Amino acid sequence: MAGQNQKTHKDEVMMRLRRIEGQVRGLQRLVETDTYCIDILTQVSATTRALQSFALQMLDEHMATCVSSAVAEGGEERDKKLKEASDAIARLVRS
Repeated sequence: MAGQNQKTHKDEVMMRLRRIEGQVRGLQRLVETDTYCIDILTQVSATTRALQSFALQMLDEHMATCVSSAVAEGGEERDKKLKEASDAIARLVRS
């Protein structure tokens, strides 16, 4: 059963990425058709928000699975996973 839930979740993640890909293709069409700059920027903002939301979802899942398991395990693996998570958060904040 867990395998089925994982596949369903992966399908949902992939669908979300395809929607973001569609937004980027839409931006290309807007540029190709000489759409008004402000309208393009509005779509850039929407695409950026979608990517940020996706990144936060991935971070949340990583914290709930990989980091949580490493903390329970302790030792070097815990330290490594906590450092990775901290670095990922720093990259997201800077972007």
